[in-house]
This record gives sequence, structure tokens and C-alpha cells, in this order.
Amino acid sequence: MIKNEASDRGQHIKDLRDAIEHRATWFYYLVQEAKKRGLDYDFASDAITACGCFHGDSKYTKTDDLKAFAPEFVSDNVCNIFEMDTEVTDDEFNITFHYCPLVAAWKKLTDDEEEIAKLCDIAMDGDRGICSTFPDFEFELGKTIAKGDPICEVCFRKKQK
Repeated sequence: MIKNEASDRGQHIKDLRDAIEHRATWFYYLVQEAKKRGLDYDFASDAITACGCFHGDSKYTKTDDLKAFAPEFVSDNVCNIFEMDTEVTDDEFNITFHYCPLVAAWKKLTDDEEEIAKLCDIAMDGDRGICSTFPDFEFELGKTIAKGDPICEVCFRKKQK
């Protein structure tokens, strides 16, 4: 039997997307239950930011070079899962997402566009947390699929000195 590598790769990306959707579903239900118990979104934002800081401190090489940071932040699998285009210069690392498995999951759970946008913004606190562990970088979120845009835009930028 000849192995179809393209088919295997496509299945691998589908499996990874499904795993991310599953975790987005957990996140949705966790937030909904917390809201029932009188908590606001701050608990989730704080937790996701802390997670991002943990990863920023433990997963990434400390650098002031965006060209060194970029391949650690966006692996080939991540690029394929989110259908990303990337561009990195000395001053900016721009990422354009054409698909988001988190938003795909949330749209299966609710049609509340404001809720989906809020969940997305909280999820982005992870990336904000990562960025905060790099003193020379700043983070900017542009358009988002969660707010109805066709793409998401993320930019890590060198701070001006």
C-alpha cells in the first residue's frame, strides 16, 4: 500500500484543528459557568494572560530579534492550522490568519457575535502575555475573524527606543 502523504498531512491538520476546537469548547463552557456564578470575564482574561506569560518565560528563547522569535512562535503546523501568512522584518512580525478553529468552535455553540468577539479577545491575552515577557516587543491586534472580518491580523513590533 502506497501512503498518501498529502492525505495524511491533511488529516493531521484536521486532527489538530479538532483538538483546538475541543479546547475552545471547554473554554466557552468554563466561561459560561463562571458567569452563572457571578464572575465577570476578568478571571478568564487574567488566567489566559498568566498562561501566556508562563509560555513566554518557559517556551521561547529570550531575544530582542523578531526574526529569531518568529519561527518559534509560528511552527509549520500552527501556520497550516490557522492558514497563516507571515512576514517578518527587523522591526515587525506580521501574521495574517485566514482561519480560526476557536471561532469555528464558538460559532457552533452560540450566534452571539459579541460573546464570540469577547472570547477571542480573551484568547488573544495569551499572545499578549507572551509578548509582555519580551521587553523589546509590543503587541497589536488588528482585524479579527471573531468580529466578522475575513482575517485576523497580529503584529509583534519592536518598541521604539
